[in-house]
Amino acid sequence: MLRDVARIRNIGISAHIDSGKTTLTERILFYTKRIHAMHDVKGKDGVGATMDSMDLERERGITIASAATHCGWNGHHLNIIDTPGHVDFTVEVERSLRVLDGAVLVLCAVAGVQSQSITVDRQMTRYGVPRIAFVNKCDRAGADPERVARQLAEKLGHQAVLVQLPIGLQGDFQGVIDLVAMRALYFDGENGEKVREAAIPEALRARADKARVALLDAAAMHSDALLEAVLEGKGIPEPLIHGALRNGVLARRLTPVLLGSAYKNKGVQPLLDAVTRYLPSPRDVRNEALDLSREGAPLALAAGAELPLVSLAFKLEERSYGQLTYVRIYQGHMTRGDTILNSRSRGKVKVGRLIRMHADAMEEIDSAGAGDIVALFGVECRSGDCLADPALDVAMTSIFVPEPVMHLSIKAKEGSDQDDVMKAIERFSREDPTFRVRVDEESSETVISGMGELHLEVYVERMRREYGAAVEVGQPKVAYRETVTQLAEFDYTHKKQTGGSGQYGRVCGFLEPGTEAAYEFVNDVRGGTIPKEFITSCDKGFKSMLVKGALIGAPIVGVKVTINDGDSHTVDSSDRAFQAAARGAFRAAYGAAKPIILEPIMKLSVEGTTDAQGAILRTIVRRRGAIIGTSEQGGFTRVDATVPLAEMFGYSSELRSATQGRAEFTLEFERYAPVPRETAARLVEEHSRPRAGAR
Repeated sequence: MLRDVARIRNIGISAHIDSGKTTLTERILFYTKRIHAMHDVKGKDGVGATMDSMDLERERGITIASAATHCGWNGHHLNIIDTPGHVDFTVEVERSLRVLDGAVLVLCAVAGVQSQSITVDRQMTRYGVPRIAFVNKCDRAGADPERVARQLAEKLGHQAVLVQLPIGLQGDFQGVIDLVAMRALYFDGENGEKVREAAIPEALRARADKARVALLDAAAMHSDALLEAVLEGKGIPEPLIHGALRNGVLARRLTPVLLGSAYKNKGVQPLLDAVTRYLPSPRDVRNEALDLSREGAPLALAAGAELPLVSLAFKLEERSYGQLTYVRIYQGHMTRGDTILNSRSRGKVKVGRLIRMHADAMEEIDSAGAGDIVALFGVECRSGDCLADPALDVAMTSIFVPEPVMHLSIKAKEGSDQDDVMKAIERFSREDPTFRVRVDEESSETVISGMGELHLEVYVERMRREYGAAVEVGQPKVAYRETVTQLAEFDYTHKKQTGGSGQYGRVCGFLEPGTEAAYEFVNDVRGGTIPKEFITSCDKGFKSMLVKGALIGAPIVGVKVTINDGDSHTVDSSDRAFQAAARGAFRAAYGAAKPIILEPIMKLSVEGTTDAQGAILRTIVRRRGAIIGTSEQGGFTRVDATVPLAEMFGYSSELRSATQGRAEFTLEFERYAPVPRETAARLVEEHSRPRAGAR
């Protein structure tokens, strides 16, 4: 059955870790009658939250993989993706936001805008996702939703406007005041399922009137009709206010702020109303494909079921009965039995099983239309592939994938099957583009790479549980880089004479520091001293040298190579000869360009009780950390710092010990920076030592 696109909402629930995203999703599913009982995130009741279907998620009380579900509310169909809050699993948020039309940014009423809140907001901005904010945990000690709304403006630059006020706070949190309808809302019944309207308490009337004026002022900026009604001072219809707020949200110039406590079953139903009223339908969002028949020119997509199919495979899961591919349909419709084209591989595939997901449960469907999020079985593709009508030659823009910053060597224990380990690694690397694998040339070790300790720890544990793979892991290693700091010239001739044709190529030019992460090649050769057909050969040769630097064997970044002269031979010059000449030129100039080692610098945010601040600061300073700032609010402190990743191994244990478990932290990659001279010398020495097991 194809749905009315105007009544579809594709939303994500995103936030800092432990802000209550999964608990909120559980309540949403309960109130929309998608589930009939609510369960705890940590599985204290032996069941666990619906969206945390993985045993590891229930045991740790965190979301590891994004999970999709669907439900209905007031005649609207909601596709919901619950995303992880921990920064190690940030790619799950990236690919979810890539295909969503709107989002709910969940914030803790006590902690406010936290480090991962900022990261998630930046990701939403990257993909142009409109959002509304839900200030959760208003029942907690120290809750101050109005302060959180101010932080949205100060820290994230939002035009945040409260559309609700709390009735009581902390242990006395009873309900909310709807500033549009100017009514008090209470949540009765055993599970808060009965929403009761009442008059605003007299003690809060003046405060509500003042807040409504602020709401109308903000909303009127997005509706001439509302502005006119406000200026006339007459009664203002509620639909006019809702329409103005929707205009502001769709333009991403207004963020309505709603309040509640998901755990205490308060404020969730009004949030669902806000999702259907303010967040966009697929028709309200501009989506584009790349028309490959016109050299990648933008092609506007329309959310119409009658148009040719264009869809994006954004997430893969390997299951016991094959690959499950999550797909967002942007245009057209998909029916079981259809033949579709993978625009990357140019292979045609038949739609066998079409699935609608509910966490790890599946519901077979016959068709799905524009705006929907579904899953396919048995379709051979990769994450980011465009699946389209065979008559079209289109692709979709790719998903942003951050580079891994940590490595870990891994091998099967003696007597265990190495094939089990490799099967697990192959599956995980297909599912998660930030999980990489390679074989170290010197030690022949299998090395896995990821976004942090927790990221790799989770995958190692999944290998043991899901594949029965007994594995041994080495010490975590940092993803260092090398770069150059000054200009160095080269004039290198590659000459080799064999029995037949020889090899000859000469390249001249210079290498110098470039942009931070990129390699740049500039052809400044005049007069044809290097024939055009060999310019690409030079580029290939230089590029091949970036894989392993001479200092510690780390990849080389931030280098600009310019060739401005050279020489060739009519018989002995070849692609192979000029690639060899470029490699020799790079080797000759690299040492003279004063290479240095770069290390990943992480953005560290530690939050804990105020009396633990001194201990927190000491743990950071001991690890070469630079304090950016501290803030205190309601008995809690937050310390922001930058710190080298190499110094952060084992930090969770130290922090827990130093603060008696009264602090937690998040770590996120920020930039690469030169390592101190002493550290560089140690790294070079370690790299030059013979390695055990090296060939």
